[in-house]
Amino acid sequence: MTVEMLGNVRAVLAGRIAEDATVAYEDGALLSIEEGRSYRGAADGRGAFCLPGLVDTHCDALEREIFPRRTVELDAGFALRCLESRFVAAGVTTAFHGASFGDTYEGRSLEVARRETEAVAERRRGSRAMLDHRILYRIGARNRRGLDEALGLLGRGQDPCDTPLMSLEDHTPGQGQYRDVEKFKEALGPEDLLPGEDVDSFVASRLAAAEKLVPNMVANREKLSALAAERAARVLVHDPDSAEAVRFAHEWGVAVAEFPVTVDAAEQARDLGMPVVMGAPNVMRRASHSGNVSAEELVALGLCTSLASDYHPASLLAAVFALANRGICSLPQAVGLVTSGPAEVVGLDDRGRLTPGLRADFVLVQLDGAWPAVRAGNHGTAHWWSGDENR
Repeated sequence: MTVEMLGNVRAVLAGRIAEDATVAYEDGALLSIEEGRSYRGAADGRGAFCLPGLVDTHCDALEREIFPRRTVELDAGFALRCLESRFVAAGVTTAFHGASFGDTYEGRSLEVARRETEAVAERRRGSRAMLDHRILYRIGARNRRGLDEALGLLGRGQDPCDTPLMSLEDHTPGQGQYRDVEKFKEALGPEDLLPGEDVDSFVASRLAAAEKLVPNMVANREKLSALAAERAARVLVHDPDSAEAVRFAHEWGVAVAEFPVTVDAAEQARDLGMPVVMGAPNVMRRASHSGNVSAEELVALGLCTSLASDYHPASLLAAVFALANRGICSLPQAVGLVTSGPAEVVGLDDRGRLTPGLRADFVLVQLDGAWPAVRAGNHGTAHWWSGDENR
């Protein structure tokens, strides 16, 4: 294929910004990044920041696209294509869509998870996707069938040679995200309650049911531990709430701490060499919506290695510039939280950096007033351009 070049950009590298740079790429791979060099025929980046394509390791936006209202359900394949444009506008070139094998609320069910996985698999089989769609298998810790259902769908929604990403999640009140039961109660709405039920009786019934399902949790943990030992799964622990919880998870094979809710949990994860993922919406709000540790605090302490969009794709890029503008970290460090950091989380070493030999995934970003805007991008051999950039 023909070598293509993109000039007049501010290339964000590890630790620094290469000014007036030219990026060359061919056949889906980066060839070079030269600072202070221009070439005739290169597309004009017009001084925009050139970032590695963003990697989103956890996003639930697909289920929200399928169920835009509580009583409305759309085709999963159609929803995925609609969502794709939002990811492109957010600068995301690799997205792990959360499919919930276990939870049964907010439109979640094993059947919905299966449809999401099949939709991603179908989109990957085509040749026109504008980003790399993948699946994050969200395993309900106490669900009897969830893990087996997910295992039955492996090979769909990912490359055959890649290790599947599985997050073990327990949303029982009183631990994890809602370790403060009162915060859990505050999050409940009238639509969550049965006729004649109040929040106290609802929580009591959830706790009683969770206690009966402890054997399922033990069995799921043992299965995931065996998969991790065989390197047949890369396992994340979701919402760990203490150093002890992180140590225990690490002992049985967990590789990543996802959304730790305390500083102690994040510190323990980093002491054990585990990547730590936090939510980009948390950065934007400068606080956790459930009263837990803020992502900004963990970034400032050097304990957060990666950001995920969680449920809002545009928050990733906005969080990068917010962190830099607030002086929490440098722009290259903030960019690493949504590029090289997430690539480490998912075990993909072919992306996340502007380095010769890696995938030619990159985006051009300019500030549009207070907010960053994606002007152009490249995913492998697929381009998307806006405005009248010269090609």
